[in-house]
Amino acid sequence: MDKRCTFLILILILISLAVRAQKIDTIYHINSNVLTGDFKKMEYGVVTWKMDGMGTISLEEVKVNTIKSPKQFEIKLKNGFIYFGSLDTSGYDRKINVVLTNGRELIDLDEIVEIYPIRRSFWLRTSGNFSLGANYSKGSSVATVAFSGNLNYRKRKSSYYFSWDNNNTFQADTLSATKANASIAWERLVRKKWSMGTILGTSNNSELGNKLRIDFTVLGILDIVYNNWTRFYSAAGLSVQRETPYDTSGVSNDLAGIVTLIWKVYKYTNPKIWVDADISYVPYFTSAGRYRLNLNLSPKVSIIGNDMKIGFRFYYTYDNKPTSILAATDDWGINLEITYSLH
Repeated sequence: MDKRCTFLILILILISLAVRAQKIDTIYHINSNVLTGDFKKMEYGVVTWKMDGMGTISLEEVKVNTIKSPKQFEIKLKNGFIYFGSLDTSGYDRKINVVLTNGRELIDLDEIVEIYPIRRSFWLRTSGNFSLGANYSKGSSVATVAFSGNLNYRKRKSSYYFSWDNNNTFQADTLSATKANASIAWERLVRKKWSMGTILGTSNNSELGNKLRIDFTVLGILDIVYNNWTRFYSAAGLSVQRETPYDTSGVSNDLAGIVTLIWKVYKYTNPKIWVDADISYVPYFTSAGRYRLNLNLSPKVSIIGNDMKIGFRFYYTYDNKPTSILAATDDWGINLEITYSLH
């Protein structure tokens, strides 16, 4: 046999074995069915599972009796405790064994809020959402186009986030208003429900007279409620800000505080619904009496599995003392959006 042909056959065998190796996880259903495939993750009470012939499917955690997988996972409990290990059956209903380097830990499935694989590939450690929205009024010839999204990269006890949100309003063929922001963030679990993080962000809002704001924020984060269908947490910290207005009033440098509440909800029964909401209060220490308020609300419903969603995004921003004298003190907008989820 030709050497090149032999080499090609060996490559095909290795690829086949590699693909087969990814499909070695097993879920034992409460009705005694056994599912073999590739365990992707579990969050908000839903297991994401990939099977030959069926593609990626979702399975409610309450219908899982136990799980077996030799791969390494990060397993987070309701009380904030995290295990790192593989998964094995337990012999008990609705319980799994987490296989650690120094033994095993028997855990009730109802106590688990997250299971994420510990992957070597940068690409497989990355997940995110991409949203495109639009709004148009024929009577006023006003159109709004919005593009937003986020990318998340997970490591042991640490996460990195990159997010952006861009709203442009056109009247006839002229750009009449713009609101945009982008940020890079880092978060690390410190102890159970406590985390710390930093954010480097930039934004502009023509309605509020803000041509460019750059801020660096240090935060302490506390999970208040985290279970199989919701996460409600708070963050507080300090922010250093540099703001350039549209007019000639000059650049300002400020120190501000920040208090934020974030609420994420997922309903896994059809129709599947996601709700992301947050509100932030930013009091200024170096500009007497100034404060800002930011509100975001984004409910979505699934239209194709868990990957494609439709919904709307609403934002409201208030600044009681904008740096531009002629600027408005508040701005708000609402857009219909189509969202695609990666991983």
